[in-house]
Amino acid sequence: MATGNQFSGKVNVFRQFPSLEGGFTLAGYGALIGKHTLSVPAPDHLCAIGLKHKRVDKGRWRIFTPRHKPEDSLKGHLNFALKYEGVDLPILKALFDQIDPREITGIVELEPTSAYSRRIWFLYEWLTGKELGLDDAKHGNFVPVVNEKLQYAARPRDSRRHRVKNNLPGERSFCPMIRRTDMLDRFIDMRLSEAAKDHIGKTHADLISRAAAFLLLEDSKASYAIEGESPPRNNIERWGKIIGEAGQRKLNVEELEQLQSIVIADMRFMMPGLRTVGGFIGSYDRRSGMPIPAHISAKPEDLESLLAGLLETNDLLCDGEYNIVLMTALIAFGFVFIHPFEDGNGRIHRYLIHHVLCEQGFVPNGLTFPVSAVILDRIDEYRKVLEHYSKPRLELVEWRPTKQGNVEVLNETIDLFRYFDCTKQAEFLFKCIEETVNNTLPDEIDYLERYDRINEYIKNYIDMPNRLVDLLIRFLRQNNGKLSKRARKVEFSALTEKEVKDIEDKYNEVFALRAE
Repeated sequence: MATGNQFSGKVNVFRQFPSLEGGFTLAGYGALIGKHTLSVPAPDHLCAIGLKHKRVDKGRWRIFTPRHKPEDSLKGHLNFALKYEGVDLPILKALFDQIDPREITGIVELEPTSAYSRRIWFLYEWLTGKELGLDDAKHGNFVPVVNEKLQYAARPRDSRRHRVKNNLPGERSFCPMIRRTDMLDRFIDMRLSEAAKDHIGKTHADLISRAAAFLLLEDSKASYAIEGESPPRNNIERWGKIIGEAGQRKLNVEELEQLQSIVIADMRFMMPGLRTVGGFIGSYDRRSGMPIPAHISAKPEDLESLLAGLLETNDLLCDGEYNIVLMTALIAFGFVFIHPFEDGNGRIHRYLIHHVLCEQGFVPNGLTFPVSAVILDRIDEYRKVLEHYSKPRLELVEWRPTKQGNVEVLNETIDLFRYFDCTKQAEFLFKCIEETVNNTLPDEIDYLERYDRINEYIKNYIDMPNRLVDLLIRFLRQNNGKLSKRARKVEFSALTEKEVKDIEDKYNEVFALRAE
């Protein structure tokens, strides 16, 4: 890696990521990380200058042509980064904490009307909370801080000092970012909220009510299953009731603590509320009992600040200009990465998905999207999405084991939780919601319509109590339209051969199209 006064040099590997050619010149954030040895997670994409006059995008690398090569200086690489890579807050914060503020002052004084200089100036003061010895800008059009061609932006707020429009999707104490991707643009264009409401509008209210009740219970059950738990049915129903009330109360720390008390019915072995000790997700060495973390949570002394920032960002994004699903990803995944409680974080994280979607009107009234059930079906992908955040940060956390089998974090880590790229998490959440809207919801409504048809047929054919009709349909469903020998000998021994055949034939006729 290049050292000394140079920012970039010919290298074959950046950290553990091999290049596409026999050597390249780092540019933008990669060059800034290398020059200043910044302790930050590597961005999902790295930029470099290649030898060919053709841009190449492959895997992690964005290889630019020689004509894109920036001036080999702090200003040159910052300008390149903002132009082609967007706003990477973790890298900028680490950089600004390390360099002499006079370097930023010099950039602004050299080109005071430059859009890039003013954006750099704003980001320095916004991230550090320190005001540079510069007079307020008097010239230049107001320019957005976030380039919406590269990243999704929030409602702009004017910063007259810098003559920029602050459209960052968060506050200084909590501001994850989401890159603009083809996948996310496609999902946004699907208008999934409108599609869900369209499904509802075409369906009888009674069917919607029954579908909502079933999906609510399924989601509650799945949320426990994701944690590897099989609680009593009354616990599942109690949590399902809470999910059904998502979006009805204002989100605050007290509400989050109340949710934890509902999730964890027995608090005898843990301290309720915000953690006062370290936290991690992982396992233990069987012999030594040493923690083996897969994720290390935020330090207890940082929790109040981080949650306050998360809640302020939630309020900021409630104006309706930021896409609701993207907002949901920032808030829900931001919470679970912070991991503020000793237990219950995962289920509250998934509750927050419901909360934001309901509060912002994405979900039709009276309906709960079974997001947890869809997540359970995609559990391996879900774990990879969580790991995508956690794994690169583990090597940046200094910790030691405690006598209680916990971890104690020794270095400053708050910025790891304030600023991160939430693109992968947003893409995953959109996949789950698209599955819910276009498959899970219509499939459940379709099943109930067919159930009602076979239910009515059986009741008109044979005098049978409702509970037995329901049991008969369930048995047929479980056995692919055939009544098992055991059921014919036990629960339905009173049915004749003809009656069984007629009911089986009708069941298979009613559900034939569904099977196809």
